[in-house]
Amino acid sequence: MNNLPDVSFIEADIDDILTSVVREYENAYFESTGERKTLYPGDPIRIFLYTQALREFQLRVAMNDAAKQNLLAYARDEKLDGLGKFTRTPRLEASYSTAMMKFVLSNARPTDTTIPAGTRVSPGDEIYFSNEEDVKVPAGNTEVEFKVVCQGDGGVGNGFSPGQINILVDPIPWISSVENTTESSGGVNAEEDDDYRERIHIAPEGFSVAGPEGAYEYFARQFSSLIEDLKLTSPNPGEVDIRVLLQDGELPDSIFVEGLTEYLSDKSRRPLTDFVSVGAPTTVNYDVDLTYYIRSSDANAESQVKTRIEQAIDDYIIWQRSKIGRDINPSELIGRVILAGAKRVELTSPIFTSVASGEIAVNDLKTVNYGGLENE
Repeated sequence: MNNLPDVSFIEADIDDILTSVVREYENAYFESTGERKTLYPGDPIRIFLYTQALREFQLRVAMNDAAKQNLLAYARDEKLDGLGKFTRTPRLEASYSTAMMKFVLSNARPTDTTIPAGTRVSPGDEIYFSNEEDVKVPAGNTEVEFKVVCQGDGGVGNGFSPGQINILVDPIPWISSVENTTESSGGVNAEEDDDYRERIHIAPEGFSVAGPEGAYEYFARQFSSLIEDLKLTSPNPGEVDIRVLLQDGELPDSIFVEGLTEYLSDKSRRPLTDFVSVGAPTTVNYDVDLTYYIRSSDANAESQVKTRIEQAIDDYIIWQRSKIGRDINPSELIGRVILAGAKRVELTSPIFTSVASGEIAVNDLKTVNYGGLENE
C-alpha cells in the first residue's frame, strides 16, 4: 500500500480557486453594468472574495479527505473499523496484564478459607491487580498462588518483576504478605490504525484455512496485536515453523507461545496434515562500543546533544531487534548518532554481521564514551 500513488477526488488549489472567483465576479459585473472592472490586490471586494475562496478551499479539502476515508490506505479510526467489517476483521481490543500472585498466611487455617474475588494488590502508583474469581485456601495450607489481572487496560501493568507487586490494598487479617511470582505481562493497548490496516489488507488470506504462508500470518496476527514480526518456514513436508517477535523486539514467553500454538492448531484453521511449531527466534548477540565527539560550536547545547545521542543509540538497539532476520548494520548506528548531533563516531563494535531468517540481533554489552568537543 505504501507504493500506491496519491489519490485526489477533488482538486484543491487555493490560487486556482481565487483566480476563478475573481474572474467570475469581473464577468458578472460586466454583464450587469456593461463596464469592465478589474479587482486589483488590496481591493476590498477582492479581499472579501479571498475569504470566500479560503472557505471553499477548506471545504474541498474536507470533502477530499472524507472521500479518501473509503479507501483502505487512507481510512482512520471508526472509518477503518467500517472497512474491516467487509472482511470480518474487527479491531483487536485492549487486553489486560496478568501475573501470578502468592498470598502467604500468618498461620495455617483450621478450615477452608476463601480469598474473595476482587481482592486488590498493587505495586504502588495507583496501579491495581485483582483476582477475578474467589480463591479457595485449603485447610492447613500456609500459602496459595493464583492469577491476578490488572484493572487498567493496555501496557500500564506490564513489566513488574517478581516481588514488586507486594501491597495488599484490601486487607485480610490472616494474610501476612503478598508478592507476584512471575513478571506481569500481556497487557496491550487497542490495535492502532497502521497495524489494523495491515491485517485488513491480508485478511483475504484467511478466507481459507491456514496452509499458505499468508494465511498463517493472518491468523497469527489475529491472535494478538503484540506480535511485531513473524517468520514462517517449512523445514520438512507437512511441518510449519513459526518464529514470533513481539513489540519493541521482546521475545515471547512460554505462555504466549503455548497460546499461539493452540490457536493456530485449531482444526478450523490448521490443515489436517500440518504440524505447527511456534517459538521465539534464535538470538545473535552483539556489543555496542563507540566513542563520539561533538562540534565545539554546539558547546552551549552539549548536554542536550549528549542526551539525544544516548537516545539514538537506545533507539538503534530496539530497531536492530525489531525484525527477524535483520542484519547487524553498523552504518545504521553511525547514521543515527550523526543525525542526533555528533560530529564523528569511532566505532569498535558492532561490525556488519549477517543474521539468518530465524534469528534476531540482541545487544549484550553497551559501552558509550564521550570524546569531548572538536573544531568543525
